Amino acid sequence: MPGSLKTEAVVLRGIKYGEADRILHLYTPDRGRVSAIAKGVRRAKSRFGGRLEPFFRLNLVLYQGKSDLLTVTSAETIAGHPRLREHGAAIDSAARACDAVSRLFGDGEPHPGVYHLLCNEIALLDREPEKATRANALAFRLKLLLAAGFAPHLASCATCGEPEHLVGFSGAAGGVVCGACEAGSFTLSQDGHDFLVAALGRPLTEAPDAGPTALQQADRAISETLEHHAHVRLRGIGSR
Repeated sequence: MPGSLKTEAVVLRGIKYGEADRILHLYTPDRGRVSAIAKGVRRAKSRFGGRLEPFFRLNLVLYQGKSDLLTVTSAETIAGHPRLREHGAAIDSAARACDAVSRLFGDGEPHPGVYHLLCNEIALLDREPEKATRANALAFRLKLLLAAGFAPHLASCATCGEPEHLVGFSGAAGGVVCGACEAGSFTLSQDGHDFLVAALGRPLTEAPDAGPTALQQADRAISETLEHHAHVRLRGIGSR
């Protein structure tokens, strides 16, 4: 039914449309990912000001007509994250976090836990831009995997259940594997395994660090799990 709805939202990205409008991709706690048009937002005297930019957390009023595309009629800032925009690495991390949420959680899939995880990650990057590290980005992605139901099995061999001699990781099996089941897996060091366990178990503010090899292994474990089980490929994180 046509009408207005009120919701919180994080702006994932914006796309220029026409001479003065912008199409927004938003993530909301109650409706998941939605798209909306902000009419006239690119005009100098727009009533929205600069509030409809990526990474803003907002209180929105959206009008839903017959189209799937909503219309922004009101926007109030909850958090604009101004410090985030002063640090290139923090902006890049926030953009990759938004992209990961957009790819993993489709339209009409409400998930309040994911919404609050994204809000917490962007707020952390704004408050402590030095946290924009590869370890933090991987910890965030691991928590998204958990929320999506694809968390890797780390306590024992994902194939046979063996609790010891875990030497590899198999995306197809969905977790760590023992020496007897390692065919088709890649080597996972103890440091890599420890990072995956700690990153899943700790809050984002306490995400563990690790050496380059362990982080590369964790990155590959996350990527292969997503490709095999969610059929999703995320943007690379790099070596920050």
